[in-house]
Amino acid sequence: MEKTLDCKLRNIHADPLQSREFLIADAKDADMGFGVAAPGHVLEGDGRLGRFKTLEEYREQIRQVIRQGIVDIVLMSASTAEILCLQEGLFENSQVTPAMRANDATDIFVFRGSNIPREAARPFRSATIDHTQCGRWECPQEQRKDGVNLGLYSVTFNNDVELDLKTLEAYKEFRLEAEAKGFRHFLEVFHPNLQGVVEPRIIPNFINDVIARTLAGVTSSARPLFLKIPYPGPAALEELVSYDPHLVVGILGGSAGTTRDAFQMIHDAQKYGARVALYGRKINNAENQLAFIEFLRLIVDGVVTPEEAVRAYHAVLVKLGLPARRPLEEDQKLTEQTMSYSSTTGKTLSIPSPIGEPKIVSDVPDQSGATQSVSSMNSEERLAYFRERLRKLN
Repeated sequence: MEKTLDCKLRNIHADPLQSREFLIADAKDADMGFGVAAPGHVLEGDGRLGRFKTLEEYREQIRQVIRQGIVDIVLMSASTAEILCLQEGLFENSQVTPAMRANDATDIFVFRGSNIPREAARPFRSATIDHTQCGRWECPQEQRKDGVNLGLYSVTFNNDVELDLKTLEAYKEFRLEAEAKGFRHFLEVFHPNLQGVVEPRIIPNFINDVIARTLAGVTSSARPLFLKIPYPGPAALEELVSYDPHLVVGILGGSAGTTRDAFQMIHDAQKYGARVALYGRKINNAENQLAFIEFLRLIVDGVVTPEEAVRAYHAVLVKLGLPARRPLEEDQKLTEQTMSYSSTTGKTLSIPSPIGEPKIVSDVPDQSGATQSVSSMNSEERLAYFRERLRKLN
């Protein structure tokens, strides 16, 4: 089955100035940074935060997102990807593409008691390409396509010649290995994780320039499929997109914020040229992850505005009998957000919601009464389906 990732990227490159294609990724790689706390808390009946969710409960959330079939990519740790992809085969008949975090630089070591992210990021890789592709070291060539063949590689530049050269050298080593083994990647470029190394007002320009400079020496066979960067605002985003229309730019979600924050960001990012949104905490902190994902897709498909989506999302919560984290009026507010794991870093991973996620959409009845997977619908069918759902909410 062809993945929507490949189809959409092909359409974007065929007409980069006119294509309306947009990719959504769910970042479920928190266990690479937070340790036991990664899955988030169970919400007790009285509203208190209880124990941490188990890793299996976290993985069940991922299974639901895969079955729903609305996102284009699910990003996971290598250990989770092995179970869901190699052992369970959940992606075999799905249009969703599995991806794994291919490196874990030291600025994501944000487990309890850690001071490591306060220091400049150092490159490091726990995962190997071979283990991700086939589950063991030194894959036979014929088994390399059995597992995950897309990875997120992250770099952080701190405007220091020695540190940044080590980061570049590690990225080069990864690219060469990935190309030799048929492993694709997308590139995450974050703000410096040290304070004061770049004047704050020019950080977006600094990021644009290091991206352009870094990729100038990389030919097509080794280039990233797309980028993942903190949303820099309209001017800097348009600058990067117009510099090279074939450089597919994606934005990360950052801290959870309000529902309006999340919906407005994906709307604005698309408006100013982004083609991808990779949301971790914004999805995982939602009262209902699957409904939240539906509305992200409705927004980028042009069906609803961010303001309308917030109202409709709250209507879904009411119908499901789920308490909202905030009253509707408060949830419509735009707030200042941070793009960091913590106050000392410039990155974000996903921290799941403590509220349960009952399934919203996976299989739906067609006119004959048979069921049809949302992931198997074409764009016109999906649009008609979502419009009908919204009509019933009003």
